[in-house]
Amino acid sequence: MPDIRPSRRAVLRLTAAGAVAASGLTAIPAYADEIDYTARKTFDDWDRLFQQGGPGQPDQPNDNSNRDGRSGMLAWSQSYVLLGLIRMYEKYRDTHYLDRLIDNIDQVLAVRDNKRGVKDYRGLSLPAWRADHPYTTGYATLADSNGQPLLDLREALSYAEDTTITVTAGTRPDMFSVQLVNTFNNRTVTHTDLSLDSASPDYAVSRIYAAAPGPLQLTAIDRRAVPRAGDVPQPGSYTMRCEPVIFAVHTGMITYPIASFARIVLSSPVLRRRYLRKALEYLVACREAVAVHDWEYRDGGYLIWPKSQPLAYDGCEQPINQSVGLGQTLVELALATHDREYRRKVAAMGRMLAGQVTVDAGDAYLWHYWPTGGRIYDGFVKTGDPETDVSIFTPSAGPARQFEDISHGAIDVEFAVRAYRARLAFTAQDMARIARTFTQNVVTTDADGLPVIHTTVAGTTVGAPSVAQQAPRWMQANAWDPQVHAQCLALYNRYQPTPERDGQQAIGFGWLLANVAYLNWAS
Repeated sequence: MPDIRPSRRAVLRLTAAGAVAASGLTAIPAYADEIDYTARKTFDDWDRLFQQGGPGQPDQPNDNSNRDGRSGMLAWSQSYVLLGLIRMYEKYRDTHYLDRLIDNIDQVLAVRDNKRGVKDYRGLSLPAWRADHPYTTGYATLADSNGQPLLDLREALSYAEDTTITVTAGTRPDMFSVQLVNTFNNRTVTHTDLSLDSASPDYAVSRIYAAAPGPLQLTAIDRRAVPRAGDVPQPGSYTMRCEPVIFAVHTGMITYPIASFARIVLSSPVLRRRYLRKALEYLVACREAVAVHDWEYRDGGYLIWPKSQPLAYDGCEQPINQSVGLGQTLVELALATHDREYRRKVAAMGRMLAGQVTVDAGDAYLWHYWPTGGRIYDGFVKTGDPETDVSIFTPSAGPARQFEDISHGAIDVEFAVRAYRARLAFTAQDMARIARTFTQNVVTTDADGLPVIHTTVAGTTVGAPSVAQQAPRWMQANAWDPQVHAQCLALYNRYQPTPERDGQQAIGFGWLLANVAYLNWAS
């Protein structure tokens, strides 16, 4: 993430933006700006810089050697560039931005799994984008001296590939010990004198299960088709490898602006003459991509991670933002195609999200990261048998009741506003309360009267300057309170984020382009 440098404190504070005075809102102090974040030129200059390369560019190779290509960078950087180009077109109506979209979208679609000839953990090559490390469960197979697999160790803690496993001999010839060290999370787990005799109290699968989830969320499975007395793994070092999964939220983040392009073109006779072929091509691509997740969708308007999917919380509901992250695309498809099934799913997702929010004392909305009433929010315990446990990879967990954070909350807001404008969910009162969540709970002022941002929708903790970089992603709420734009601009004028400050392209660069686009869009 690029550094976000505070401006000089010696500079006189000015009002956040002319919109504050014009609207009669309370003036928000901010440092004098050095960069015009509402200027088209700022976006265009930084977009050209982004095109020079770096994480988030659609350049995944046809193998697993590129970690950026494996870790969702298209979803968490390139998708924001695409969204920024959409918003810049909506602001300036210049087809230059649509042409830029086509260039990037074509590259993004060219690296779908089925185009690269790569497969997910099920062995399926699908029209979407897989990811593995650092998100998915890690596996290491312990083998005997002849290379025959004996035992799989499975780590559900993130960054599993940063774990090294050391196997040593036990105190008896039929026993062994394992030590796992995860250098990223700085956690270590040791199990001494394990056995592969299923009748033994030291049976590796049972002892590791009894200790689960533990610091590394470790479980094990016996790989032997025919167990033999005295089986022990070969001493030595082993490493974890993560299995690839196609995440619904990644698919949603990537396809949302692509589907927006199709919707914009198909709704304009002028644009249809120039871009119809591309719009229809992209519409098919988005429909195929979202269909990959049909098996995860539930009628209550949420998605689950099916049991045995190599994720920490297989068998559980996905976070709210991950369900409605795909919902963003469904809104655009509903508008572009008038398909009743898309409309039905968006309406169900809207009801799900509406059922998750509560009204605080300031008539603003609060909601949590995990769905209330869900398995992770309430927590779950082991049954004693992995077959009947909620989750294979995390036999017990929770409760986890943290409020939604600012970055993921922006996805929820984007979905809610788009669904409302499509007349598929929510009311004007809902929109006003979402806007108040931002202006009352998210943004505040410090002891000097300068704008700062909280980390959650509940306004629980003041966030670092890097959190402020996310603020304009809430700009969809500006229609219900112009102070949203004024506060976002004040934050940017104070902290002066730029892509050059850290000397390299970073994941935050995509966010920055989208946010500058939003500051233009709502100005």
